[in-house]
Amino acid sequence: LSAALAAALFPLAASAHVTLETQSAAAGSTYKAVLRVGHGCDGSPTTAIRVRIPEGMIAVKPMPKPGWELATREAPYATPVKYFESTLTQGVTEIAWTGGSLPDAWYDEFVFRGRLPDQPAGGMVWFPVVQECASGANRWIEIPAAGRSADDYELPAAGLKLLAKP
Repeated sequence: LSAALAAALFPLAASAHVTLETQSAAAGSTYKAVLRVGHGCDGSPTTAIRVRIPEGMIAVKPMPKPGWELATREAPYATPVKYFESTLTQGVTEIAWTGGSLPDAWYDEFVFRGRLPDQPAGGMVWFPVVQECASGANRWIEIPAAGRSADDYELPAAGLKLLAKP
C-alpha cells in the first residue's frame, strides 16, 4: 500500500494503542476510566493488563472482570487528601487484571473509577499500561514531553486532558 492509501484506510493509528474511551474530563471530578485494548502482542493473546494510577488521582476502585483475577497495589499519597468527610492518606496506585485470555482478533475494555487530580485545566494525566501476552508484552508507558503529542511516540501511555471545573 502507498502511504497515502494506508493513511486513508487506517486514519487512526492511535486506535492500535491502549486508549481511554473518554479522553477528557473536569479536573477534580469523579472519572470512569475505560481502557480499551484493541489487539494482542504480534498475534499473541493478551493475558494481563496492568495500569499505574497517576499521582493525584484518589479513591480509585477497579471493576471486576469475569474470567480475570483482579489485584490492586496501595501506597501512601504524597500528601493527605480531604475526600468528603474523610482524610485519605493512602490508596490504589496500580491495578492488575491477570489470568484471562483476550485473543488478538478481539478487543475488550478494563474499567476503574476515581477522583481526578485538582489541577489547572488543559493539563494532561497519563495512565501507563503494561499489556502482557502469552508471548511478549507491549509497554504503553511513554509519557509525552511538554509540547509533544502522544502521536509522536511508538508506545504512548493512555492520556486524559483535564478540563475546567463546571
